[in-house]
Amino acid sequence: MTTALFSHQACFDHNPHVGHPECPERLSAILSALTSPDFKHLKYCQPPLATVEQIARVHDHSYVTWALAEMKKGGDVVFDNDTRSSPGTYEAALRAAGSVCAAIDIIIAEGAKNAFCAIRPPGHHAEHSNAMGFCLFNNVAVGAAHARCVHGLERVAVIDFDVHHGNGTQAAFWNDPNLFFGSTHQSPLYPGTGNQNERGVAGNVINVPLTPSSGSEEFRDAMENIVFPALREFSPDFLLISAGFDAHSDDPLASLNFKDDDYYWVTDKLCAVAAEYCRCRLVSTLEGGYHLESLGRSAAAHVAALMDA
Repeated sequence: MTTALFSHQACFDHNPHVGHPECPERLSAILSALTSPDFKHLKYCQPPLATVEQIARVHDHSYVTWALAEMKKGGDVVFDNDTRSSPGTYEAALRAAGSVCAAIDIIIAEGAKNAFCAIRPPGHHAEHSNAMGFCLFNNVAVGAAHARCVHGLERVAVIDFDVHHGNGTQAAFWNDPNLFFGSTHQSPLYPGTGNQNERGVAGNVINVPLTPSSGSEEFRDAMENIVFPALREFSPDFLLISAGFDAHSDDPLASLNFKDDDYYWVTDKLCAVAAEYCRCRLVSTLEGGYHLESLGRSAAAHVAALMDA
């Protein structure tokens, strides 16, 4: 079995506004980097549209139906100062959430060993009843709920190495001891959450804030000594990754100093945990990353590690 790559043309059609960092060119940079011969064995898959039922397992039903109705009109919807839709966002948002669910389905059916969802808009800031931080629906949390409700997997974990804390995922997981959220992120930085003392209802939330200018050594130490041991103790049935590449030293939106190889390293380590605890079942989904060249290289390193697992 090989690695599945989920993406869709509709994800290029979400265009918040000219100059917005979460731009269609991000996806172009990633998919271009994955065209080299090293990636010829990727299994390309088309994500379906997520259903309201799938999304409403995580989000308030009235928020979901309102947001979709407003976006379906085809105009621009301003959710907050950072987060808005364009005429193409309706389909893009549904394909993004649908991709994580479909990736889980194909892995459970043993049609792929793991998967990367190269989609946008991202999701980890979206909370129960509102969009925020470029995110409309929480794609990775929708996937976690799908794994549990459809496939009966009790214990699902999300590891998030985006430079920004995944406040929406943390909030969705907070009160359920069978959901695990582990995050490294820069602090102080938007959205201002993710302190070490934020632990969830049963210690099922692990946050490791990294000070500005932290790099490979600090990141790897945090993962090896804090996140991975907690993840192993949790013993997941399925592992999801919120793969943000904006902690890279080249990224303009923050001040961490990760390198391309850090993304191969952490992915390789997470694949090893998945092999040990959950029959290699792992799905990764794109979050941040705003320097196009380093985004392409970092995502390629991430996918290479998935393929090598």
